[in-house]
Amino acid sequence: MNVRDTEHMIAELGKHQSYETTQNMEDADLIVINTCSVREKPVAKLFSELGNYNKKKKDGAKIGVTGCTASHLGGDIIKRAPYVDFVVGARNISKISQAVEKKGTVEIDINNDETTYEFADFRQSSYRCSVNISLGCDKSCTFCIVPATRGDEISIPTEIIIKEIEKSVKNGAKEVFLLGQNVNNYGKNFSDKRDKSTFTKLLQDISKIDGLERIRFTSPHPLHMDDEFLQEFASNPKICKQIHVPLQAGNDKVLKEMRRGYTKKWFLNRCEKIRNMVPNVRISTDIIVAFPGETDEEFRDTIDVVEKVKFESIFNFKYSPRPHTPAENMPNQIEDKVATKRLQEVIDLHKSHQDEHMEKYLGTTMKVMFEDLKPNGEIFGFSDNYCQVFVTGSEELLGKIVDVKITKANRTSLKGEVVS
Repeated sequence: MNVRDTEHMIAELGKHQSYETTQNMEDADLIVINTCSVREKPVAKLFSELGNYNKKKKDGAKIGVTGCTASHLGGDIIKRAPYVDFVVGARNISKISQAVEKKGTVEIDINNDETTYEFADFRQSSYRCSVNISLGCDKSCTFCIVPATRGDEISIPTEIIIKEIEKSVKNGAKEVFLLGQNVNNYGKNFSDKRDKSTFTKLLQDISKIDGLERIRFTSPHPLHMDDEFLQEFASNPKICKQIHVPLQAGNDKVLKEMRRGYTKKWFLNRCEKIRNMVPNVRISTDIIVAFPGETDEEFRDTIDVVEKVKFESIFNFKYSPRPHTPAENMPNQIEDKVATKRLQEVIDLHKSHQDEHMEKYLGTTMKVMFEDLKPNGEIFGFSDNYCQVFVTGSEELLGKIVDVKITKANRTSLKGEVVS
């Protein structure tokens, strides 16, 4: 979502102020730092980065801070770093052009509604478009700062989503990446109070777009993975067979204290059903270890889920206290050495599963959409189920979906040969 927000800002600044991007910071007339605040480390890093940019920027260059950290710190950013010219929160991206013009601007309204705003067009990839389908979040997970930085969940009207994808396909995109905090909760709330819809219906509508070959999405919520949604995921040939199912924790007591809304049994049932319906599926997840009060025994439930599901990819973290969240003030915060030990156990177990998963692709043929050239003469892209695949090739393969026979596998990527 931050990547897409950045694309929106580049597009708006290009349209309204004729800004262009540069790879050389010393040439920049404007430096924008788009921030995340899901974990503590990026927030701490912000101010050191700001100081560095302020020292190196050319005279007269402006500095702005945007994104989730901008939302929750607001004007305090300018108080701590007076050389910052403006602050624009994650729900106020459409105001970036005006903010650049007025020093001291702070736009951080988390209730601002941008669901019907048509941003100017900019995409970093010629072959894939990222499209927001909703803004904000209607959940109240006790560890998560997102509702305090991105506001309540509102779905973007279907016709606006379809129009944006059709325009991107006309300009060469073959794949769409649908974005939202909980994409499969789509259609519950529209700002114009239209009738409710569903994510499954949206997927069906998007599938009808001529020229669009692949559909990806992130992140669905385990709570809303009903059978209708899973059936559409399994049977729709345009939907890529990779799915992110964020676990967070495997113990029912911890899940309840996190306010996740599902149980270990429900999560395992959904993953088992996905595996049975889609044999070549790749499942990724998020895991937080050492949530306040989590005992060693409760942590074993997380390990048990990892053992049973054997995720292809895991984004795992030690619990990080965040402002504006109930968990920040919970008793029994876990000491870092315990958290580090648990995290390492998850990492080590997952590595063994990764090796097992990747080796099974040796000798198989996969359809790969090639996206980028490497300096060493290789070109890479992604299979339908989101394996990164490298081949020796030239730019003539860019944007094409071709058959590749896999000849080598390592933990994070595959190598192969184009099947002519």
